[in-house]
Amino acid sequence: MTLDLPRPVFDASAPGGKDLGQLPEWDLTDLYAAPDAPELKRDMDWLESACADFAADYEGKLDTLDAADFLDCVKRYERIDVIAGRIMSFAGLRYYQQTTDPQRAKFLSDCQDRITTYTTPLVFFTLEVNRLPDDHLDALFAANDELARYQPIFDRMRAMRPYQLSDELEKFLHDQSVVGATAWNKLFDETMAGLEFRVQDETLGLEATLNLLTDHDRDKREAAARELAATFQNRIGLFSRVHNTLTKEKAVEDRWRGMPTPQTGRHLANHVEPEVVEALRNAVVDAYPKLSHRYYELKRKWLGLDKLQVWDRNAPLPMEDHKTVDWDTARSMVLDAYSDFSPHMAELADPFFTKGWIDAGVKPGKAPGAFAHPTVVDVHPYVMLNYQGKPRDVMTLAHELGHGVHQTLAAGQGELLAATPLTLAETASVFGEMLTFRKMLANAKDDAEKKVLLAGKVEDMINTVVRQIAFYDFECKLHEARQGGELTPEDINKLWMSVQGESLGPAFEFMEGYETFWAYIPHFVHSPFYVYAYAFGDGLVNALYAAYEEGDPDFQEKYFEMLKAGGSKHHKELLAPFGLDASDPAFWDKGLSMISGLIDELEAMED
Repeated sequence: MTLDLPRPVFDASAPGGKDLGQLPEWDLTDLYAAPDAPELKRDMDWLESACADFAADYEGKLDTLDAADFLDCVKRYERIDVIAGRIMSFAGLRYYQQTTDPQRAKFLSDCQDRITTYTTPLVFFTLEVNRLPDDHLDALFAANDELARYQPIFDRMRAMRPYQLSDELEKFLHDQSVVGATAWNKLFDETMAGLEFRVQDETLGLEATLNLLTDHDRDKREAAARELAATFQNRIGLFSRVHNTLTKEKAVEDRWRGMPTPQTGRHLANHVEPEVVEALRNAVVDAYPKLSHRYYELKRKWLGLDKLQVWDRNAPLPMEDHKTVDWDTARSMVLDAYSDFSPHMAELADPFFTKGWIDAGVKPGKAPGAFAHPTVVDVHPYVMLNYQGKPRDVMTLAHELGHGVHQTLAAGQGELLAATPLTLAETASVFGEMLTFRKMLANAKDDAEKKVLLAGKVEDMINTVVRQIAFYDFECKLHEARQGGELTPEDINKLWMSVQGESLGPAFEFMEGYETFWAYIPHFVHSPFYVYAYAFGDGLVNALYAAYEEGDPDFQEKYFEMLKAGGSKHHKELLAPFGLDASDPAFWDKGLSMISGLIDELEAMED
């Protein structure tokens, strides 16, 4: 069987495809040539025996290993991680290209089932490591420098030690995961990918319908918003069941583990202190009036409306050109911006365009949104977009390529240390957006174009900071309310609306049906409490960019060293070379002041 994903080709099925130029598709052959490729079978067979051999060689014996033997153990564990990750990356990426294809869904599910079964014998490793005394592990690290490089991994394991269950329960949770959260995640994804929306005699998928909320035609925006509401309402029982089940499942596991709050697990995974997240959240909520409330009042005046409706939130400005940015232009805009910062950054990004590492077009059944998936350290990342030629799509390209550059640089750390916590994972992506925005702003031909660019950037930052913190507050309320029992769809709707007015401000009124818009946000399903990482990343990048603008001559070198560190360092250590500290409450005010300053510029242009 040959690979059914060709090298980059024109995708005529994409909305506006003839105007966008040649849109690339993934070439997954760097992972595997096909689902029945002999290399995939070889790796799956190797994985089964490698996991069994690992358990036979090390279970119950970790406390007897010297530093050299312990290093060998870690390297074998890491190699298993690489092979399992390679298989699941291939299966997952194929699935996200066409989530409605039952064969792709089956292949992904079968891979998940087999790998979960094969890796169950490895569950002992973390449990046994956490039974080793601290001084025992510290002595091993002191005896071997190569082993000591892995210490951050074990520090994170030890942070989870107070919440560790018995060996039997941990193995049970591992085994049943494929019919627990993973299954509900898949149900959500397949449901979303299969939704159809009828807008002005055109049948569209979710991504294309959401895109209409940025259309110049207000009637079309309203029609899209109302169709979204009607379709979500038709499935609201299913979406409520997904959220009720996942929230309860998490609560049960958290209770067994003794997690003090629903957010604790996410904070531990992000290697960030709860008080730092709380300081971020409070700073943003306190800033709502000077950020979103103030900006949307400006936008209300620009649009000539008494009140903004939800379909006006991301509407283009009246003075904005009805322009479509073709793919080649978008590529040049982003690579030029990257190159101005550092030619090396552009060199790292260029292969994504030339080697089939981007899937850009909108296609039936394709997963909505955009992401950069790192795959494994001996391959390369892949970027998914749903590119439709909007100026915001150019910023999304800059964002996801930033992730790709970060993941490429961090790969040198090896599989166990390459992955960054979510709070730092947004650093390069948001920085890439900022570079592209500043490049476009500098090239603006007049004040009208500058105003449009400034407003677009402010909206993006509000979506990244204000909206995500509102999402975080919604999740906190959702998980707290679920502790009191099953939530009806109306209960969840009320929780959603309780944060919307507060965050968006008095310029808005909300149509009937908007209360269901929580239903399509994938982060609530896939990664509880993920969303604050966006605000963390934006605030961090705003502070970083201020340091860059101040003219630090070594900034580029420090920046690349930070990205190369991957997940090997804590945020305090990574930010120290720039003179920054995220645990300082003033740090967040500095980042928010950048957004406020852009709004100041917009207000000044009104005079």
